[in-house]
Amino acid sequence: MGTSSCCRGSAQARAAHIALTRRRGDQPSQGIDPPHRSPALVSESAGRAPGNVGRLRPEDKGYLARVGDLEATDTRDPMLNYGVVVDCGSSGSRVFVYFWPPHNGNPHDLLDIKQMRDHSSQPVVKKIKPGISVVAATPEQAMSYMRPLLRFAAAHVPAQKHKETPLYILCTAGMRLLPERQQAAILEDLVRHVPLEFDFLFSETHAEVISGKQEGVYAWIGINFVLGRFDHPDGGDAVVTVAVGAQTEAVVRKRTVGILDMGGASLQIAYEVPSPSTFPSPQQEEAAKSLLAEFNLGCDAQRSAHVYRVYVSTFLGFGGNFARQRYEDALLNHSQAQHSLQGQPAGLTADMPMLDPCLPVGLADTVERGGRQLHLRGHGDWQACTQRLHLLLADADTNSSQASLAGTYQAPIDFGNSEFYGFSEFFYCTEDVLRLGGRYHASTFARAAQDYCSQSWAVLTQRFQDGLYSSHADQHRVKYQCFKSAWMHQVLHQGFHFPLDYPSLRTAQLVYDREVQWTLGAILYKTRFLPLR
Repeated sequence: MGTSSCCRGSAQARAAHIALTRRRGDQPSQGIDPPHRSPALVSESAGRAPGNVGRLRPEDKGYLARVGDLEATDTRDPMLNYGVVVDCGSSGSRVFVYFWPPHNGNPHDLLDIKQMRDHSSQPVVKKIKPGISVVAATPEQAMSYMRPLLRFAAAHVPAQKHKETPLYILCTAGMRLLPERQQAAILEDLVRHVPLEFDFLFSETHAEVISGKQEGVYAWIGINFVLGRFDHPDGGDAVVTVAVGAQTEAVVRKRTVGILDMGGASLQIAYEVPSPSTFPSPQQEEAAKSLLAEFNLGCDAQRSAHVYRVYVSTFLGFGGNFARQRYEDALLNHSQAQHSLQGQPAGLTADMPMLDPCLPVGLADTVERGGRQLHLRGHGDWQACTQRLHLLLADADTNSSQASLAGTYQAPIDFGNSEFYGFSEFFYCTEDVLRLGGRYHASTFARAAQDYCSQSWAVLTQRFQDGLYSSHADQHRVKYQCFKSAWMHQVLHQGFHFPLDYPSLRTAQLVYDREVQWTLGAILYKTRFLPLR
């Protein structure tokens, strides 16, 4: 069948979908360690006082139809197609069921994939704990581990659709840590036994351990899909000129958004790179290739409308909680060095604590590492805190636009024509106590963070007890907000080089009142050629 098939009428597209046959999976371009809270997208002021909370911006009016995604899925509709994705994470595994109508025949449109909802309009998802790595020593038990998830999915997908419903089992951080031999044994057990018990469309290429780069690409795809950035109607939206693939002429299309995601242990950035980059040396070019992924989301390999070049980089140890641990380690080492060289006992006893500018005024904290103790007392100096944290950026070249954290290559960002969304810690830092979630203004954020840090611990504790902060705020947030706000600010402006007057960053938790998982991006990518069938 020719590659122009996706442009044909909807009747042929329906027939192609109904006639979906077993096929081998498509391998994605090589292409983030999940944060401690799931990344989600833009009800940009979630948790704030009534007003514009959760309302779509005027420029989003074209995507009001997506609100209908919250309705129960009509499984009686014979034209619907289904897909199942299992996310095998480090702490547990989740199964997601998706559905979509036949492709509409427009080559500019992707499959309209949505998460399935049950009769109560709840998302069809099931999670089990612990992670699949629990069977590392007994890989023959992998099928027993996976069975509850697949039974759950099978019960929700209409039985007559099972044979044409693709199943993907994608393993992330937990499996990456295992030796390749153990990874292969677990996947082999699944490939052997899943087809014996379930009729899903499944082959050996449908079960894999994906890289952090792939996971980041899938997250980027999912977010931009929900925001409607892959729709390419004429006029009305911010556009960007893109040079991709072997295309000789540049393509003008809707501008995509970049994502920033800071969890407890890691940090990730992903964004489209519209034009090819130049490099001063072959070595730097080779290093950059590992951080760039170019892929076609469209059903026609000859068309470049949906070819994207995306930069993805993940930084382990740069999440909010892990950065605090690294900072405390540095303080502990400094204290012991001072004591050894100069006999200064600051921090070694509770009555002579070390002053910490990154803690609220008067807060007493104790750090314990391997039998050693460091006693801290906050003195709430946000500016001094940001200066100290600059050292934790690990050799970031603040004078180079092509180097970011840890000296890692960073693809150019057109700050005059770009848009970013900040998730997880970017949202919690701005919203949970400062109530500034949504459009980010560096000066406003810095003033609010500085004011917060300068307050006494007694005042902040009283405010927390009086319920003046977001319902999501807990005592850990109140205690370390000063540090985390300074860390976020340093990462954004010194590490990633975002200008202090950058106007197009939003911090967010939900998109249209729902979470968006990287698994949505995965199934969009994996099923991109289905309109041809």
